[in-house]
Amino acid sequence: KQWYQRRVAITAGGNRIIFDDFREAYNWLKFNTPEDAKIMSWWDYGYQLTAMANRTILVDNNTWNNTHISRVGQAMASPEEHSYTIMKELDVDYVLVIFGGMSGYSSDDINKFLWMIRIGGSTPEGAHIKEGDYYSSSGEYKVDKDASDAMHNSLMYKMCYYRFGEVMTEQGKPTGWDRVRNQEIGNKDFELDVLEEAFTSEHWIVRIYKVKDLDNRGNK
Repeated sequence: KQWYQRRVAITAGGNRIIFDDFREAYNWLKFNTPEDAKIMSWWDYGYQLTAMANRTILVDNNTWNNTHISRVGQAMASPEEHSYTIMKELDVDYVLVIFGGMSGYSSDDINKFLWMIRIGGSTPEGAHIKEGDYYSSSGEYKVDKDASDAMHNSLMYKMCYYRFGEVMTEQGKPTGWDRVRNQEIGNKDFELDVLEEAFTSEHWIVRIYKVKDLDNRGNK
């Protein structure tokens, strides 16, 4: 099936470039994580993770339980402390995000994030998640200095942009220049509290984080 050969083609300067980041990342998961590791990602990648990495995923393309998908959306949209509670509740070991800011790959999780916010806020447990909180003061969807605090502090933002503020992606642009959004990210200088970077693919398209085992956190 198609997702067994998951490559990304990006046209740059008239040239078609093939990236193999998905297979690279799924191979890493398969050979560097326990067989019973549970992976949290957005539902789009569920079948690929199951087929290519042979790991348990929380939601996939066939998930009918909106509450379960909503819980993942809440984890992605919340600040780290709140996300940690959800991830421990769901027994998550690793979190995977797709990020195109380095390569120019536009079908990434930042561009899908509003759907995670909407679905995350669609159930009673996600009542604290309001779509409007993730827009700038002028009502725009931004990742730069004008982005809202909710955006800058969300788990999704931090997983995608961790260490990205140090990186030069285009000549003549500042560090932390997102090549999909064409913006300089607004939150560059931060550390991760509840996650640690486990793997980032060659072109940063797939980023995988390990959930830390922190005492007295995430317990209800």
